This record gives sequence, C-alpha cells and structure tokens, in this order.
Amino acid sequence: METIGFIGLGIMGAPMAGHLLDAGYHVIASDHRSKPPAELIAKGLKTLTGHAAVAKGADIIITMVPDTPQVADVLFGDNGVASGLSKGKLVIDMSSISPIETKTFARKINDLGCDYLDAPVSGGEVGAKAASLTIMVGGEEKAFERAKPAFEKMGKNITLVGPNGVGQTTKVANQIVVALTIEAVAEALVFASKAGADPAKVRQALMGGLAASRILEVHGERMVKRTFAPGFRIELHQKDLNLALEGAKALGVSLPNTSTTQQLFNSCAANGGAKEDHSALVRALERMANFEVGVAAEIQGKAA
Repeated sequence: METIGFIGLGIMGAPMAGHLLDAGYHVIASDHRSKPPAELIAKGLKTLTGHAAVAKGADIIITMVPDTPQVADVLFGDNGVASGLSKGKLVIDMSSISPIETKTFARKINDLGCDYLDAPVSGGEVGAKAASLTIMVGGEEKAFERAKPAFEKMGKNITLVGPNGVGQTTKVANQIVVALTIEAVAEALVFASKAGADPAKVRQALMGGLAASRILEVHGERMVKRTFAPGFRIELHQKDLNLALEGAKALGVSLPNTSTTQQLFNSCAANGGAKEDHSALVRALERMANFEVGVAAEIQGKAA
C-alpha cells in the first residue's frame, strides 16, 4: 500500500487519517504547528518535521486545512509540499477552497511532474468519524483511480465530477444547498415555536413528509436541544458562501437567497457565534423574533 502524507489533523482530518491507519496504510504527518493527536500516534502515525519532509516520504499527500491561503502556504510556502515532491507523486487537497485558485495550484503541481486532485468533502465531523463522507473530486481519471482506494476508507459517495476545480465548484454548490436548508429549517422552527407549537414535535412530524431532510434531522435537533458545539463552524460556512458570492459575481449570476443567508451568518458572528455550529444560524432569526426555539411549551403558549 502506498504511503500517505496527511497535513491538517483537525476536527475533520484526524478521524479521516485514523481510518486510513485502520485500513493498513502507512500514514505520516508534519509536526509543523502542533503534535498530532495521541490516538493517531497509538495507531502508528509517524511524524516528520516540515511539510517538505512529508512530501518526500509519501507517495500521496493529502491536505485538509481551513481555507485557500492555508493550502497555498502548505503547498508552496517555505519548506512546503512542492519543495519535497518528485515526479509521479499525487497531491490531493480535501479542503474547501477557491475553485479558481485550485486550478492554479493544480497547474503548479502538474509542472513538477505530479498529479493533483481537488477532493473536498461533505458530511461534517459526524461523517468524518463514520467514514461516510461525500467526496467531490476534480482531476484526471487516472489520478482519481489511484486515489479511490484511499477515498473509500474515508467516504461513501465518491464522484469524479470533472477536471481540476470542478470538485471545489461542486462543494461550493453543496454549501449553498446546506446553508439555505439550515435557514429554512430555522425559519420553520422559529415560526412554529412562537405560534405555540412544540418544536420537537413539529420536527418529528415534518420528518415524515416532503420536508424531511438530513438538515432537518440533525440540525433541527440541534436547534431544539440548543446543542451548538461545532461540527462545522459558522466562520467556515461564511468562508464557503463568500466563495459562492465571489464566483457568482464573476459569472454574472444572482444568488439572492445565498446573500441573505450570509447576512444571517454575519449577524451570528457579530454576536460572538463565529465558532458555533452552523445550525446556530437560528439565533439570528430568534433575535429578530425576540423568541427562542426550545422554550417550554407553556411559556410558548403564553407568548402566542
């Protein structure tokens, strides 16, 4: 099995790397910022100093970091991945970043005689831990086929969508759908709750009809139970919607509801919620309604 270098062992990256180790891959990581999680070390993860060393020691290098500037730094900064590459290696970026910059990164890596895939994921921390992530891939088919066995250890729905950059474009589209669905669920629960209905029972009833969705199931429950510890932070979804709106401007496309939802995320961030789960978008609507989803039913009735 090929040796995999994994850079970015955070909320998502750590369990993803863990699945690769469990599958028998040799996985190496950089101690660039901090020591990798102890549980990964116990599974056999090896650490090296610097990203270039990881690139030299691995056949496939995976990056999983927060945003476009971090990917650029990991790949092309001082002692970056690019300086440790040799011909025939494969670089896979599984972060969610700019589709435009992704094409530039791919060309630079290709010029070094290596293949490049953009393979952002959807499914959050839950999907990363369950190895059930959706993986949206941009790049050449031969590189995709090489990476697919590793992808199958981290995800379930794995699709080669098109050339480099298209994987990131698909992820941006995904984030539009997710954000707008979270907003719709939040509006529905605020409306029903302030009208005097029990939001937990409303959610349960809606789960049996056409309104049923994974967002209603998972994030609707978070809204009702007030469990906003991050699976996916608001500040990261803001970043993704910025990519959507910047792309829309370049394409001459109108995304009116994406823009409105971004304003709600901005309101949450301005009120100290940037690091909360994106389901906490409901708080922005609650502030406007002066009413909180999940308030006891008898209090709701009085308010109505």
